[in-house]
Amino acid sequence: MSEEQDFRLSFEFFPPKTDVGREKLKDVRAELVKLNPDFFSVTYGAGGSTRDNTKGIIKAMCSEGIDVAPHLSFGGDDEATIEAMLAEYKSQGVKRLVALRGDMPSGIGSAMQMVYANELVAFIRRKFGDDFEIEVAAYPEIHPEAKSYLDDVRYLKGKFEAGANSAITQYFFNPDAYFYFLEECKKEGIENRIYPGIMPITNFRNLARFSDACGAEIPRWMRKRLESYQDNSESLTAFGIDLITELCETLLENGAPGLHFYTMNQIEPTRSIIENLGLND
Repeated sequence: MSEEQDFRLSFEFFPPKTDVGREKLKDVRAELVKLNPDFFSVTYGAGGSTRDNTKGIIKAMCSEGIDVAPHLSFGGDDEATIEAMLAEYKSQGVKRLVALRGDMPSGIGSAMQMVYANELVAFIRRKFGDDFEIEVAAYPEIHPEAKSYLDDVRYLKGKFEAGANSAITQYFFNPDAYFYFLEECKKEGIENRIYPGIMPITNFRNLARFSDACGAEIPRWMRKRLESYQDNSESLTAFGIDLITELCETLLENGAPGLHFYTMNQIEPTRSIIENLGLND
């Protein structure tokens, strides 16, 4: 989907570690593809089997004619390894990437230099020109390691200046955080599209743990409400669907250019939210 079009829908998977998980993901993507997303993204672990799992899923989805965007980071890999992987993706028909700093694999030690996302974007452009549309990450509530709000906005600008096309945000539950972030980005001269990342709610304990680790704020009223449902999965799921539907409605009504769902390799509740929004018509 080109940047000139009004709305973009995308879904994210992570690479399963078991044969059972990989078979389940086939069923999940067969259902979610019926919702006509513009692309699926697949997360990435640097080095070893996790990286190979990502590559395997990308190859399978390309063979099924599904538009897919691999996540990519250097981690412990060298430039030759990354360049070979990019060439392989290109030969399979991949046209979009999600370029990230990523995490250094455990056991690598301090000898490896961290390669930041802007450097990865510049590397891709240097080696492959405009062969790929490049997505990068954005943080409306600011990256946990950022020195300041403004520093984080300017770092995002650096990723665009290196050649990124657009950004996908960390998930959030306060739409004001997203719109304020867009205003601050605009003040710094950022005109690229920034797509909101959406996290459906299915398990409060997991959500709370992950949110605390990545800096995504769960508003106090929402946390208390979810806590009251944590022993009633049916009520929690229903509340979560209503809550995230309302969040998406607010985002779209106020000009968000699209939605990117972190599906957690599940059909529901993403499908129900899409249906509530009327995006499956």
